[in-house]
Amino acid sequence: MLDEAIFSRLLSRALRHNGDFADVFCERRKTVSYRLQDGRIHDASYGVTAGVGIRVVIGESAGYAYSDDLSINALMEAAGAAALIARSAPAGAQRSVNLRSDSVASFYDCAQGGHSDAARYVAMLESADVTARRYDPRVVAVNAQITDELQEVWIATSEGRLVADCRPLVGFGVQVVASDNKERGSGYVGDGGRTSVAFFERETPETLTTEAARIATVNVAAIPAPAGEMEMIVGAGGGGVLLHEAVGHGLESDFNRRGTSLYSGRVGQRVASDLVTIYDDGNLPEERGSLNVDDEGVPGQHKVLVENGVLLGYMQDRLNARLMGVEPTGSGRRQSFRFAPQPRMCNTYMPSGETAVDEIVKSTQRGIYAKSFAGGQVEIAKGDFVFMVGEGYLVERGRITAPVRNATIIGNGPEAMMKVVAVGNDGRLARRHYTCGKGGQYVPVGVGMPTVKIASITVGGTQHG
Repeated sequence: MLDEAIFSRLLSRALRHNGDFADVFCERRKTVSYRLQDGRIHDASYGVTAGVGIRVVIGESAGYAYSDDLSINALMEAAGAAALIARSAPAGAQRSVNLRSDSVASFYDCAQGGHSDAARYVAMLESADVTARRYDPRVVAVNAQITDELQEVWIATSEGRLVADCRPLVGFGVQVVASDNKERGSGYVGDGGRTSVAFFERETPETLTTEAARIATVNVAAIPAPAGEMEMIVGAGGGGVLLHEAVGHGLESDFNRRGTSLYSGRVGQRVASDLVTIYDDGNLPEERGSLNVDDEGVPGQHKVLVENGVLLGYMQDRLNARLMGVEPTGSGRRQSFRFAPQPRMCNTYMPSGETAVDEIVKSTQRGIYAKSFAGGQVEIAKGDFVFMVGEGYLVERGRITAPVRNATIIGNGPEAMMKVVAVGNDGRLARRHYTCGKGGQYVPVGVGMPTVKIASITVGGTQHG
């Protein structure tokens, strides 16, 4: 969208008040979305956005300005505004920036991106509706959506680097609601990643919808969840949202630099059971949170956050890494050119352990099996969390028994990780297309884990005992 000469001019303008560092983030994004509700296509949209964001860093301060007007005058004005916001001295002599184009490793194929014809999207959604209603007569509602996106970015830095990335992203999700005239239950399943709509030829809408309908009908027949302290088995894949929320956010560098995370200043210390290892990956092929380069131009990386229970480091963007005296980890992410980058997760997960899942179940005398979660919240400063169980079951005397409804899990992230007593050999990423919110920004992420047993946790339910 912009040539090297314009990038260089913008960086020079941004540095006119003695900035320590500056970068230019240029973006073009094309998005197609279709949504089905009440048996028909409820809405469809096609959008193209483009713009440039310019950041100047001086010490701990940063100035940021953006423009969706791509004329050189508008862009130079934005660069000047960013410089003024962050200024520490009067304007000085212009600093020239000579750029070199860098290549990076690729973990997804941009050629797979691009949009299909409308008939294909509509057929996928209509098939989901038919599949769900055929599954069980108790199905009363089906909502489904498909989004197909292609984001192109160019990032130039005052260090002289110019990198580009082309990021496809497709997602299909379906929610099914079932009712027996007394109780209602819902199930949601989604999938996708940095690939094309052709992905759903092997992971079909019919397969995903059947699973969503199964969960909905299970929840219709579920009994009220018990309340109290008990053992908990966290399901593989989707259980990773617990890891993401209760632990992952606390390992982002901005919270730790400011001392507002429970993990602040604890690198090298034990923060979890010795069975717990936690990774964050920006370079898993085709996964939703993967990045060839992050939104600051740093290559996507494999990051070992916790190893055998010991904290090894945090997820770093450029600003916080510089202030903490370490290297960035490819964790600088932003929602679009309208936002400055923050340290964020990519694909956060726990690798497989050595215990068979059957052994984990057999070792549990009284507990709850949280196969998936339906949402929750965490207080990062304290690590306290509350999660709603999307699909859950009682575990009694070593057997998974009745499904339960309205179960909530209440606990503390670091305490829960210290109580991990078994890690299954079935690790995988979740079949969901997760979007993570932080500071008013939303970015695609991946989560995952194997089946994990926590020795004790508080379960909130509507039945005592």
